[in-house]
Amino acid sequence: MSYETLDLSVDPRGVATLTLNRPEKHNALSARMIDELKTAAEQIGSNDRVRVVVLTGAGTSFCAGGDLEWMRAQFQADRATRMTEARQLAMMLKVLNDLPKPVIGRIQGQAFGGGIGMMSVCDTAIAVDRAKFGLTEVRLGLIPATISPYVLARMGEGKARRVFMSARIFGAEEARQLDLVSQVVADADLDAAIEREIKPYLAAAPAAVAGAKALARSLGPVISDAVIEDTVRRLADTWETAEAHEGVSAFFEKRKPAWATDLR
Repeated sequence: MSYETLDLSVDPRGVATLTLNRPEKHNALSARMIDELKTAAEQIGSNDRVRVVVLTGAGTSFCAGGDLEWMRAQFQADRATRMTEARQLAMMLKVLNDLPKPVIGRIQGQAFGGGIGMMSVCDTAIAVDRAKFGLTEVRLGLIPATISPYVLARMGEGKARRVFMSARIFGAEEARQLDLVSQVVADADLDAAIEREIKPYLAAAPAAVAGAKALARSLGPVISDAVIEDTVRRLADTWETAEAHEGVSAFFEKRKPAWATDLR
């Protein structure tokens, strides 16, 4: 199956590489990409040849969050449409999170907003040392609702609260301290580090790997349909606030929102 926004390949060892392929848009999440990611994850999950999945991006960014045109459409949409779109994103993340294969994040560049959510559904992730990260939603008067179950499961509440509501940009080493990534390497060492993560899985029994992952998920934070629906509702509520209207308007108008102060 071919994709418009992704590349998916499987090598003879059974290593699937799923690449976000909108480099000119910094691999920002559009409605099409979200739909294709869910379809690709389902395809990978049902493919018995696949032993390991590497999730990465083309170009200089891993994933810059929401696509501008997608965000503009949400700004102009009604509540029901916003909830439908948020639910689509949430279910795509859930399918990736529940994949019965180990998922290794190859983070070759920056990740913001939804890109942090994509990193959080990986079982482990390795980032280049120049990468920058941030949960930037509150700058727009919004909240990181849809991705929150996965981000909190990855970082834990205490660590997540350091970056979850400040919109602060942080580097790769802090991302490692926050448990968002497990290793930080130079660009030239990234592929070798990914290969070291892949190798043990090729000696492990695939069904046992899937069972062990399912066990870990069952003992971790519960990400149920009810939890997902609550995040969708919270996001829809926030979209309807005066702050969201001001923040998103300011973003598209390339000006500071009313609450932003210059402390210099």
